[in-house]
Amino acid sequence: MGSANPNPLLSSQKSSDSGLQAVLHPLVLLTISDHITRHTLRGQGGPIVGALIGQQNGREITIEHAFECATKEKDGEVILDAAWFAQRLDQMKTIHNSPQLDLVGWYTVLPKSGPTPSILPIHSWILSTHNESSLLLAFHPEEAVQHSAGSKLPLTIYESNYEVDEPKAEQGEDKEMRDGDPPLKLKFRELPYSVETGEAEMISMDFVARGAGNATVVEAKKQKTASKPPAETNAKGKQPLKKAEISAKGQEAEEHSLSLSSEDEEMIAALNAKMNAIKMLQARINLLTTYLERLPPSYLSPNNATNLAPAQQTTPSHTILRSIQALVSRLSLLVPSDTTAYEQEILSEANDVHLMELLDDVMQSVTEARDVGKKYGIVEHAKAHNKRLLENAASITAGYGFSGLPGPGDLAI
Repeated sequence: MGSANPNPLLSSQKSSDSGLQAVLHPLVLLTISDHITRHTLRGQGGPIVGALIGQQNGREITIEHAFECATKEKDGEVILDAAWFAQRLDQMKTIHNSPQLDLVGWYTVLPKSGPTPSILPIHSWILSTHNESSLLLAFHPEEAVQHSAGSKLPLTIYESNYEVDEPKAEQGEDKEMRDGDPPLKLKFRELPYSVETGEAEMISMDFVARGAGNATVVEAKKQKTASKPPAETNAKGKQPLKKAEISAKGQEAEEHSLSLSSEDEEMIAALNAKMNAIKMLQARINLLTTYLERLPPSYLSPNNATNLAPAQQTTPSHTILRSIQALVSRLSLLVPSDTTAYEQEILSEANDVHLMELLDDVMQSVTEARDVGKKYGIVEHAKAHNKRLLENAASITAGYGFSGLPGPGDLAI
């Protein structure tokens, strides 16, 4: 009870006391990720700061869009450019006017330990100028690099309020009596949040997922175009050599073979989605297994007991244990009662699928044979037509004959 909070800017109150909840949209995450990526790859200086716009309905705040902000340094503190920020905020309000969105907070990059004193000037200015209940979205890059399936998003959402900040007296020491109100200081309190996706955002997320499938192919094309060598010329300098022409054609054929069709991209995106789902399922199963293995020996059977130290054992939760028991009991519902009939049905469906594939192959073969017959008929018709023309020309020549024609020595009568 007497231990102080390691971060003096964090509130000692629980997050559930205020009843406020945030609803986060995926487009905000894409915007923040794009901002951090460009800022890092370009080697830009200064902090990463952006604004969040959305709606507030009672005790629920929706964070729907985000945009990056310009900052400047004044008296050793980083603040927002007031004129630029006001103009950009008006533009975003004009674009997103149905439904009308307004400023609900801002985002930046912070460590997992919580807010730092460097963000207080920006946050205080937003509170006093635009929104008294602005939120702070802290992105944690050290958690983003940990590729663990099923983990939480690398961010924390804070609400701010002014609380009394009195130094705690040590045990057995009398408190000093002071006149007037105690000092108030800005404190941050973590908020629970959920992720909500709209129809337009589903299209954007699907486009991003599809683009990830052929990212390497696009990179290969760019490298080939940028590093295309000049064609060698012969001694007279008139035309390129045949060897260079052959190599260029080979490179074009290779580039054409690397390109993916839309069907291939859709297949790769579907396979990636299934792979990620299987990875997440495996990670959740491993988490449940580890939780059960680290229970105290009194909760385990003698055959499954482990010799772990008390510090390594997990604290039993009867709610979680009941949920696991309910999940295990429902697994029997997935197994059919009549296994033989189930296997026979699966075999019948597999045979039907194979039969449809064979019928499709037969229909394609018939179509190809029909096309070949049409082309053969056209060729034969052309040959017969040419043969008739030649026969007609020969018969006409034979009908006139060469003897009836006047020669050079004949006299004209």
